[in-house]
Amino acid sequence: VKKSHIQDRGLFATKDFKKGEVVLRWDVSHTLKKEDIAKIPVEERKYVSDHEGKYILIQAPERYMNHSCEANTRAEHFCDIATRDIKRGEEITADYTQEGEVLGKTVPCYCGSKNCKMELKL
Repeated sequence: VKKSHIQDRGLFATKDFKKGEVVLRWDVSHTLKKEDIAKIPVEERKYVSDHEGKYILIQAPERYMNHSCEANTRAEHFCDIATRDIKRGEEITADYTQEGEVLGKTVPCYCGSKNCKMELKL
């Protein structure tokens, strides 16, 4: 985890990853019921993900993975899988719109990719 050009802090590869390789396994030990989401602090709610029918409070280091409209990972079975080769030192990104985030609002996008959608409907 270090300073990111996308937004605040980001998650960076400490080694090379090949396309299809598991980049990160999620810590799914912090599951929530939908009604419990409103009980956690507002600043923590942005780390809640609705994935495969479970509400998970994403923990570090995965909570520092920034969104990109040209993400280099995809979520699959509570893991982030490389969608292309990722080089050591490269920021690891996810497409939040594909991961079932539970924010229920539109937020600005900061990814800066040439295919940036400019805002995300989460």
